[in-house]
Amino acid sequence: MKTWLTAALLALASTPLLAAPLTEYQSRWAEIKYQLEGSRQEKEFEALNDDIHRELIQQPDDARYLIWSAIIGASYAGARGGLGALKYVKEARSELEQALKLDAGALDGSAYTSLGSLYYQVPGWPIAFGNDKKAEELLRKALAINPDGIDPNYFYADLLVKQKRYDEAVKYLQNAEHAPDRPGRSLADRGRREEVRQLLEKTRLELGDAR
Repeated sequence: MKTWLTAALLALASTPLLAAPLTEYQSRWAEIKYQLEGSRQEKEFEALNDDIHRELIQQPDDARYLIWSAIIGASYAGARGGLGALKYVKEARSELEQALKLDAGALDGSAYTSLGSLYYQVPGWPIAFGNDKKAEELLRKALAINPDGIDPNYFYADLLVKQKRYDEAVKYLQNAEHAPDRPGRSLADRGRREEVRQLLEKTRLELGDAR
């Protein structure tokens, strides 16, 4: 009996755990991103980052999980702030680069979108790897794959606003405004649409000031 039980436990231990559904991480990310603030948001992103890294042990070659690990890690870095966050940003970049090697079209080209957003949001050399030219190249690739998507249009517009290219930004913000809803991602879509609205309002004010 003991021998049989020992063998059974060993077999169970050697069986890969079933992956948690990707939707679970997407939903938890949206709740933390759009419903929490301050130290609580940072703490929850840290926990979620730990969870998805454990998941990656079971899914090392799945571009979708690499993309979401990078998104969560970068979000944690943003909530944490400071130089200590750079470690997580660089890790996110590596995960996205690996995802692109595995499947550049995964999740409608989200690796290009996320990597492009990193390149214009982080500091440049010698602190980090920020590079607006590289960001634009990546975001244009994302738009080529998913021209109607809310995220590639929003992040490309955000880059254009930062470069004071307001007229160009309006076009992409309007595209983001009219982007189709994503199944099962209503909270994320509401949050992103509010960010689009605020950025479009800011951009129109800038254009008004310019005139």
